[in-house]
Amino acid sequence: MVSLNEPLPYLHVTPFNLISAVAVLVVGYLISKAIVAAFKKSLGRTKLPSLVVEFLSRFLAAGLYLTVIIVALGVAGISVSPLILGLSAVVGLILGFGLQDTLTNIAAGVWLAALRPIDIGEVVEVAGRTGKVRNIGLMGTELLTADNKLITIPNKLVWGSIIVNYTRMPTRRVDVDVGVAYGTDLDRAIKLAVELMKSHPKVLSDPEPSVVITALADSSINLQLRAWAKTEDYWTVKGDLTKGIYELYTREGIEIPFPQLDVHLKNE
Repeated sequence: MVSLNEPLPYLHVTPFNLISAVAVLVVGYLISKAIVAAFKKSLGRTKLPSLVVEFLSRFLAAGLYLTVIIVALGVAGISVSPLILGLSAVVGLILGFGLQDTLTNIAAGVWLAALRPIDIGEVVEVAGRTGKVRNIGLMGTELLTADNKLITIPNKLVWGSIIVNYTRMPTRRVDVDVGVAYGTDLDRAIKLAVELMKSHPKVLSDPEPSVVITALADSSINLQLRAWAKTEDYWTVKGDLTKGIYELYTREGIEIPFPQLDVHLKNE
């Protein structure tokens, strides 16, 4: 029969100490989770942004779990003083040389959580990428693209880039470009386009829809339909107006030209 107080071969740890260390890990983990949950709940009652609460909770959890591991090692009979001293030296070196980018990402993440130029669920364009914000972590921000690709961008790039937030505002302007042939009655073409926009149930009456001439291009006079809609209706309105203006102009005999090039041959 193996004694609980006799060291195990090669490990130099008694079964009693090993069982105690496992118990400390399990109990410490459960207590840490309870503390983090209570901490998170208490911060939830404040006016702090949810992302700041999440960051602080993760930091607290990391510290508590590290403490539990160190205590468990001590209970197992392993001297933790050299370990703590070694970890301190390693952490110092890492912080000084190897974790500059990591610390920059963490700091940028804290600023993103505090100032909230983007938030979870919003559609944004960041560092040349467009997608719905899925998560803002300690190190990076996750975007889910329209074709279901998950992109992770380091927080320092997010914070250091121009951010376009497509869904923060309650309304958006829908722009639809269309070209009409030279010689077209522009007043009539503009009137028809305005009537089309006003007849759409999801186009807002304030601001009022409008049509502007944007360019006298090589093959067409370019018009732009400008209608305002609720942000959640943006793509529906854009699709309907794009299809609608084509069908309307075709039905009314207004030509929508395609690029043309006239070639003149000269006989010598």
